[in-house]
Amino acid sequence: MCGIAGLISQNDSDEQRRGAVARMCAALQHRGPDDHGDISRGPATLGMRRLAIIDPAGGHQPMTSACGRYHLIFNGCIYNHRELRAELAAGGYPFHSQCDTEVLLAAFARWGEDCLRRLRGMFAFAVWDEPAQGLFLARDAFGIKPLYYHHDNTQGRFAFASELNALLASGVVSRRIDVRAVAEYLAYSAVPAPRTIYEGVASLRPGECARLAGGRLEVKSWWRFPAAGAAAGACRTAEEFHRELGARLDDTVQAHRIADVPVGAFLSGGLDSSAIVALMARAGATRLKTFSIVFEETAFSEATHARRAAAALGTEHHETVLTGRQVAADLERLLNAFDQPTGDGINTYYVSQAAHAGGVKVALSGLGGDELFGGYPAFRDLPRLARLLPVWRLLPTAVREAVTRRLARGDVRRRKLADFLAQAHDLHDLCSLQRRVFSSTLGQSLLHPDARARLGGAFFHHPRLDELRGELAGADPFQTISAWELRTYMADMLLRDSDVMSMAHSLELRVPFIDGPFIEWLWAQPARFKAGGGQAKSALADALCGLLPEAIRLREKQGFTLPFPVWMRRELQPFLDDTFAATSIVRTGLLDAAPVQAFWRSFLAGRDDREWSRVWSLAVLIAFLNRGSRA
Repeated sequence: MCGIAGLISQNDSDEQRRGAVARMCAALQHRGPDDHGDISRGPATLGMRRLAIIDPAGGHQPMTSACGRYHLIFNGCIYNHRELRAELAAGGYPFHSQCDTEVLLAAFARWGEDCLRRLRGMFAFAVWDEPAQGLFLARDAFGIKPLYYHHDNTQGRFAFASELNALLASGVVSRRIDVRAVAEYLAYSAVPAPRTIYEGVASLRPGECARLAGGRLEVKSWWRFPAAGAAAGACRTAEEFHRELGARLDDTVQAHRIADVPVGAFLSGGLDSSAIVALMARAGATRLKTFSIVFEETAFSEATHARRAAAALGTEHHETVLTGRQVAADLERLLNAFDQPTGDGINTYYVSQAAHAGGVKVALSGLGGDELFGGYPAFRDLPRLARLLPVWRLLPTAVREAVTRRLARGDVRRRKLADFLAQAHDLHDLCSLQRRVFSSTLGQSLLHPDARARLGGAFFHHPRLDELRGELAGADPFQTISAWELRTYMADMLLRDSDVMSMAHSLELRVPFIDGPFIEWLWAQPARFKAGGGQAKSALADALCGLLPEAIRLREKQGFTLPFPVWMRRELQPFLDDTFAATSIVRTGLLDAAPVQAFWRSFLAGRDDREWSRVWSLAVLIAFLNRGSRA
C-alpha cells in the first residue's frame, strides 16, 4: 500500500519535475511512512511513499523490470501474487524479491495490458515504458484504490497522484473549483468520477486504464459487468448456492489475509463485519484484534452487539468511545484529511486511528455486504415502484403534477417519492435518483445565481445513467440495483472515503466482499437465491449458519449512524453557526446565503432530524470551499 505520484513533461527540466514530484510525495507521506523513492527517465519522473505490507525488505519502488524497459510505481495489494509468481517464474522471469510489486511488474512486462484480468486485488499503478516514451495507468475493477490526473496539453504536462491534495502540492495544478462538481456534490454528497471538485483534474474510474503517448491520452474500460447470459456457473438449487457461497466467502477472506505484518478487523456487531471476523477466525487467525466505535448516546451505539460478537468469536476487542466533544476538537484535522468534500468518512477516520494505535497495519472491513446481498430498502422498493411507473404515466398530467407538488412539501421520504414520480420512467431512472441528497430544484436553489448561470441549467439524473443503462442491458432488477450501488455510492463515496480516512493513519484497509472473482461468481447466481425470499441479506446469513451465533446472524439490520443530529445541536453547533454565517457562505463565491441559512435554521428548529446528513454535507462543502480560498 503506497502513495504514488508522477509528472510527465517535455517542457520542464529534470530538476523542476523532481521538485514537483518530491512535493507530491511529501504530501503523501501518511500513505507510506516506511519507504520512499523516485526515478527520472527522459521526460518522466515517478515517485512513491511506501507502507510496507508484503516483503517489507524487498519491495522498494520505483521498480524496474529485469529487461530494463519498464519502471513501475504501485499502490495496493495483489492477492494472487504467489500463483502469478509461479507461472511467471516458470516462464523464465528472474525474481529478486517476494513482494507483489515485482510480480505485478513481471506480469505487465510479459502480458502488457492483458495482465489486468489476471490480477486479483486492489490497485492503482503507473508504468513508464522507457523505449516507447509512454505511460500506462490502471485502476482496479471496483475502485478500491484511487488515481487522479491532470492533463495540460498546452503546457505539454501530465501529472498524477493517489490524492488530490498531492496533485495540488505539485504546483502545476490549479485549485479552481468546478461549478458542475459542486452541483453534483449537492446532488450526491460526493463528486461522481471522473469529475473531481477541481477544474482540469479527473479521476480514473473503477475498471479503467489509460495510455499517454505523444501527448495524447486514451482512457478505456478494461472491466465491465458480464453481459446477460455470458456468466457461467449458476447454481441450480438454494442448497447448492449456500454451500458454494460459503466456500467463496472462505476463499476471498483467505486471500485478503495475506500480509507480513499484523492484520486486524473492524467489528461493528452487524452481520457484514461479524461475517468477515468469523471467516478470518475459521481461516486460522489467532489473537485477532478487532476494533469498533461506540457512543455515549446509547440510542446510536452498537457496543452491546460488537461485544457479543467479539466474545463469541474470541477476538481481542478494542472499543473507542467517540464523543461530540472529540469530533469538535478534531474538526480542522478532519477537514484537512478530505481531499474532496464528502458527507461521510468520520467513522472510518476514528476506527482507523484506533486500529493503527492498536498495533495493526492492515484491517479488514465488511464494506460491500449491503450492495451485494440486498441490504438496502432499494432492493425491495425500487422494483415495485418500477412496475407501477407505466400506470402512473397514464394518469392525466394535471393529476400527476398535483400529487408530486403535495409530496414535495412533505418530509424526506415524501420528497424522495416526488422526485421519483416526476423524473423516473424505468428502474434505471430510479437507481439514478436513489442516492440524491438534494433534489435538482433544491440543489439549484442553494447555488448563487452567477453559479447557476455558469452551470447552464438543471440536471436530474446521475451522469452515468446512459452508460450504465447500456452496460446493464438484460440484467435482472437485483443485478441492476447492485451494480448501480457498486458503481456510484460505493465507488464515489464509501470506498473513496475509506481509502482517504484509513490512509490518513497509515492503515491498509481491505474489503473482502469487493473482490473480483467473488463478485463475478455472485453476479451469475439467480436473483431468487441472492434476494433470499425478500428478507435483507438472508442469503449471507444462511451461508454463515453454524459459524455465527443466531443472535448475531439473524439480528435485524440497524444501520450504522453517528449521533450527528444530537452533536450538531450541541458540541458541533459553534462550528456550524460560523460555517452558516452569511460572510462564510458569501466567501465561497458559489452558494446563495439566504436559502442556505434557511436550511440551517429549519434543522435547528427540529422539524426533521433526518435532514442532518444534508445539513452536514452542506457544511462540509462550505468549509472545504473556504479552505481553498485561504490556500
